[in-house]
Amino acid sequence: MIKKTKEKTDQAQENLSLFALFDYEGEVICGVDEAGRGPLAGPVTAAAVILDPARPISGLRDSKKLSEAQRDVLAIEIKEKALAWAIAECSEQEIDTLNILQATMLAMRRAVEALKVTPTLALIDGNRCPVMSVRSEAIVKGDDKVPAISAASILAKTARDHLLAQLHLQYPEYALDQHKGYPTALHLERLKLHGVSPIHRKSYAPVKALLKDQ
Repeated sequence: MIKKTKEKTDQAQENLSLFALFDYEGEVICGVDEAGRGPLAGPVTAAAVILDPARPISGLRDSKKLSEAQRDVLAIEIKEKALAWAIAECSEQEIDTLNILQATMLAMRRAVEALKVTPTLALIDGNRCPVMSVRSEAIVKGDDKVPAISAASILAKTARDHLLAQLHLQYPEYALDQHKGYPTALHLERLKLHGVSPIHRKSYAPVKALLKDQ
């Protein structure tokens, strides 16, 4: 078991090194990732980041593998050192209208288009790319392979967590500060107790079921 874990760690480090050193001659690369596809409430967020090779950031990896404190520290460093970064979102209403996949793609496109430096290539976490003017390439599990995507993952996650903390002040009865809108037992319990709020995604099954009963 220890050997397998070490092999996975070594492979992840090798992937990071390969992407960090790969010769994209003449390319201005941005990493793109999202946060919040699964929650029942709140928007889906996306971030795009163009890292500065002259100002490396250590500790970049998939945001889900970092603690909240680590993400918060890295988010500050990313914003300080990156050549460019942008965060965008799609609202609950857009998610319900478009579906979560298309809303996620739209949030990603918005993030790329909001960059102050125009990239020539966008590396997207996952297996799909949004339709946009910038050339793009999908990288499966890219958030733990490509530093720029890792940085985008961190910015998208911290931005959404901050937003959900603000929404908690408006809707404290749902305990959004604890579950960030994800369908935990606590969230489902509060949802049944207090009903559907304006920030809930009405196209998601647990919310849709409650609306039918109301």
